[in-house]
Amino acid sequence: MSGGFAPRGGEVRRIPRSFWRRAAYSFLLLAAIVVIGTLTMHALEGWSYLDSFYFTSFIATGQGPPANLVVNDAGGKIVASVLAFVSVGTVITALLFLFGPFLGRVVRAGEEKVEEIEREIEKREKK
Repeated sequence: MSGGFAPRGGEVRRIPRSFWRRAAYSFLLLAAIVVIGTLTMHALEGWSYLDSFYFTSFIATGQGPPANLVVNDAGGKIVASVLAFVSVGTVITALLFLFGPFLGRVVRAGEEKVEEIEREIEKREKK
């Protein structure tokens, strides 16, 4: 049964179409950052496309630059710095865009549970 999952109770629930749309936008956003970073570092530093991709992926995931690749050009240093800020923010944004609605439901469910417990405590205190 593709596109669904079976939670407790055995009923199959479909993953909403909006999730797949958000996933596609998130993927495109991340792909754009990686492509731009890879092409820019290739042009400025003269690295191979693979090394440029490797460098960009390390920067985008917040790991810092890999030890075997050193940015020598001043323009490359500026681009790497900007890429670090933009790409890490983009990764966080893409993840929140993708999973935000789910996390919102989890938070609401937690708030409702806390309110329910508070009402029970108030009832006990009134007795």
